[in-house]
Amino acid sequence: MMILALDTSGPVCGVAIADETAVRYEAAALNRATHSASLMAMVDEALTRTDLTMDAIDLFAAVTGPGSFTGVRIGVSTLKGLAHGAGKPCVAVDALEALAANIAESDALVCPIQDARAGQVYGAAFLAGMPPTRMLPDMAEKLDVFLEKALEVAREGQKLYFLGDGVKPCRTQIELLLGARAVFAPPHLAALRPAAVAMLAFVHANAQVDYLAFAPMYLRAPQAERARLARLGMEKA
Repeated sequence: MMILALDTSGPVCGVAIADETAVRYEAAALNRATHSASLMAMVDEALTRTDLTMDAIDLFAAVTGPGSFTGVRIGVSTLKGLAHGAGKPCVAVDALEALAANIAESDALVCPIQDARAGQVYGAAFLAGMPPTRMLPDMAEKLDVFLEKALEVAREGQKLYFLGDGVKPCRTQIELLLGARAVFAPPHLAALRPAAVAMLAFVHANAQVDYLAFAPMYLRAPQAERARLARLGMEKA
């Protein structure tokens, strides 16, 4: 089975092609270009470098969230179009699970976090492995609330291993609250890898759906919708 995997859920725009035995191609761009401008060029490059055509792809995978609302929509919409054109199925991959898959071996509780803005993080907790073993569901919470929940499922004295784009704005507070129990991924493991999305697509291949049923996964309403509801609440008051 040949898989084409996309990720546009965060700062990195990523594309990977893999089969059951190997990652055939992987590219991750962290630059000033928008994901919408970069993604299809990266897909074309991936097919060219692997000497494949779209007909050779058996399953299309993309990160469906949590993450940037606009970014997730770009990846999902692009994948839906590719899958529709090829007549092939799609499979959704969770961003936080894909981040946790970077840490294949560790005794720590793996805690991927993304910057959800508005004073919150998207977070979850896993035991390291491929696939990671989920210990906490995806959530959008203030950092201190997320850390409290993570500590509840951690073993006594177990370190918490953080990675993802939520680390940079939260690192000082994490270190203040957890001290020596907090460890952080090195830069080459800290961002979501499109190859991890491809590998998890194999794990979740039985959950494949038609492109019409493929949709983003949001943990909260977009900012515009939250602002609209807040205005309505103020008007009613």
